[in-house]
Amino acid sequence: MQQLLPIHSGLTTTEARDALTRFGPNALREQPPRSLLSRVLSQLKSALLYLLLLALALDLAAWIYAGAEGIPLEALAILGVIVLNAALGVLQEYRSERALAELKRLGAPRVWVKRDGALQRIDASQIVPGDLVRLEAGDRVPADGVAVEPESLRVDESVLTGESLPIEKSAGEHIHSGTLIAHGSALLEVERTGESSAMGKIAVSLQAIDVSRTPLEQRVDRLGTKLAKVIGVLCVALVVGAFAVEGFDRPLPILLFAVAFGVAVIPEGMPTMMTLALALGVQRMARRKAVVRRLAAVEALGSVTVIATDKTGTLTRNQLQVSELEPASADEGDMLCAMCLANDADGAGGAGDPLDVALLEHARRQGTDVAALRLAYPRLSSHGFDSGWRCMRATVLGRDGQERSFLKGAPEAILARCQLSENERALWLERASQAASSGFKVLAFARGDGAVERHLTFLGLARLWDEPRPEARGAVLAAQAAGIRVLMITGDHPATACAVARAVGIEATRAVRGDELAQSDARVDELLASSQVFARMQPEHKLRLIERLQAQGEIVAMTGDGLNDAPALKRADIGIAMGGRGSDVAREVADLVLLDDHFATIVAAIEEGRSIYANVQSFVRFSFSSNVALAILIVGAALGSVVLGLRDQDGALLIPLTALQVLWINFLGDGPPALALALDRNSTSLQERPRSPKASLLDAAGTRFVVVDGLVKGALGLSLLLLLPSLGATNLATASAVFIYEGVAKVLSMLPARRLGARPNTNPWVLAAVAASIVLQAACALFEPLRRTLGLGRLSWLELGAVLGALCVTLLAGELVVRVLRTPAVAGETTAQGLRA
Repeated sequence: MQQLLPIHSGLTTTEARDALTRFGPNALREQPPRSLLSRVLSQLKSALLYLLLLALALDLAAWIYAGAEGIPLEALAILGVIVLNAALGVLQEYRSERALAELKRLGAPRVWVKRDGALQRIDASQIVPGDLVRLEAGDRVPADGVAVEPESLRVDESVLTGESLPIEKSAGEHIHSGTLIAHGSALLEVERTGESSAMGKIAVSLQAIDVSRTPLEQRVDRLGTKLAKVIGVLCVALVVGAFAVEGFDRPLPILLFAVAFGVAVIPEGMPTMMTLALALGVQRMARRKAVVRRLAAVEALGSVTVIATDKTGTLTRNQLQVSELEPASADEGDMLCAMCLANDADGAGGAGDPLDVALLEHARRQGTDVAALRLAYPRLSSHGFDSGWRCMRATVLGRDGQERSFLKGAPEAILARCQLSENERALWLERASQAASSGFKVLAFARGDGAVERHLTFLGLARLWDEPRPEARGAVLAAQAAGIRVLMITGDHPATACAVARAVGIEATRAVRGDELAQSDARVDELLASSQVFARMQPEHKLRLIERLQAQGEIVAMTGDGLNDAPALKRADIGIAMGGRGSDVAREVADLVLLDDHFATIVAAIEEGRSIYANVQSFVRFSFSSNVALAILIVGAALGSVVLGLRDQDGALLIPLTALQVLWINFLGDGPPALALALDRNSTSLQERPRSPKASLLDAAGTRFVVVDGLVKGALGLSLLLLLPSLGATNLATASAVFIYEGVAKVLSMLPARRLGARPNTNPWVLAAVAASIVLQAACALFEPLRRTLGLGRLSWLELGAVLGALCVTLLAGELVVRVLRTPAVAGETTAQGLRA
């Protein structure tokens, strides 16, 4: 028998506050923030911005070459675009850091600490030397200290020593921060915290949120690099063509126009918009109780095809209550003793497993003084519950000085250890099965003389009820409607699992037992194809299930809360840990942490992940279609000028837009309207099918929209160039009308572009951004100083009417394109739903 150290009752709140002031928080020192200069310079590391910088250099060179007279408006415009892009990038970096700091705070570990004589739940950062911390299997040790009242305590110290096997710890032995409780439980009397602890000295943070670039960000970076190369080649071609036609008399205007044209078709807002979409999406998830620990999970959420969810606490309330006892004898006294003694829950503070807490509450309602009982029968040793043994044993010292053991666990495991006839054992198993089929969780109890686990005396059964969450059924049905298959994975009795599954909308004709997954791959695949409920699952069974689903091409999100769930959580495409009841290890390996442990929160996170991706796609469609339109307009006009021999008053080819005008259009389109797209909410995203993780950012429908919408806007711009002179408009008025049209048309094309995918909710920010851009573009034609700066002329009512007519055609054409492109998708969805039905 292990000697127990005398312990104090923990610190008082006042003592803890004083110690916190003296020793500081139990946390590592934060890294110093980056300087503003380094942040700005990091925003300029982009192939697209390199073109902007080249344009700025060439424009300034031309201005100096011309004698540096007047104000270099084009250079200032290019500089304005660069500064605006950098400012937005820096702003979003600050916002992202604040969001991640908030997520880190939300995801920070919480521990049970004895304060004022009772266990309290606090943030691990508030631990101070002298505290008594409760540790259980799966917990990450939050500070250095010594073990007090250890019970079968084994500690994994591999993070510090590299030793792979857990080390058994006795009372008084040191336990270091960062190590893992692999088995058993103990109290930790804290000696060192924060940077003074073992983990603090080597400055390793185990709770850091991964902020590395996501696959989506990497794809956008690669897309930007490819675009820069294409734009560069196109600019070179324009320069070569212009020199071939114009000769080398006026080289700088040709070079500047070619570079400005390249700038015009650069989607400068793309990186900033995507960063904003991710940051806002992560913040929305946090508000909906889902903490993202790895940003890559945001993108992967939109591709999930299977959710493998736990039952207890996720689909049910996790508020167990003992509904009924079935004692083996007329006296319930031994059963109540077993409930209290084979139990690790705290008798006063409510700390512990919900099942253990429910058993103590029932014993109190029956008049049992739990504290007095535990004092009269001090625990000598224990064997904690695990998924393989499926029992818990506590050996206590009786009043007569003799050792006794009390056990609780799964009926099959307990009854197999009891001295019963085969008929008696079968009768009790049948009673347990009947209760489980009605949705009850069933526990069996037994006792033995001495520290034994065999030849026990059976004490009876307890039925516990944990009702399904009211929102669980709706969330399950929503996930299924989104094309996501929902599987229930639980360690409970198969009949209990099926009863709860049916209550929440999961088809449950039968439950597959975990040991059935040890069969061949082909047989397991057959079970997966026909079953949605898996019971009596052990860690190796969960891992096997995940691997077979992934082998079938499924994208799997899995929930877990225990130490043994860590391998399967890490193996799943999206590991989801429980923030309320989950172990520290489960949270560490997870991609997503649910603060409220609700299944509905998983579905909400998937909805947010799909919305974020849809918003980025909307921007790409809208921006690229306008880039195509500008390219068609400028190249088409240049070729038309060559063919028709059109020249301006200086003898140069007629070009419809100056570099400054193109930059203005680019600012209006890739500025506020594009950023407003990041605020879109797509309430219908769950009506779409899961997206393939290998799908292109610009899918087939999006590509068709970019081409068709771009052709329409480019053709209408060229039509205005041909039509207005025939109506008596001057070259300046014609160019001004084309400028007004292209600027407004670019902004208006955002409206159909955002409705091509998931149907977004009404977004007042998008409408406000469109209205503001139209007002600014109209001001170019009406406000004299702005008109003069941009080199525009006055427009007659006839010319304004022609522009308005072209804009109406643009809107109608965009709506028609969206309707045509959505029809096959809708038909495909209907067919898929019919096949599922």
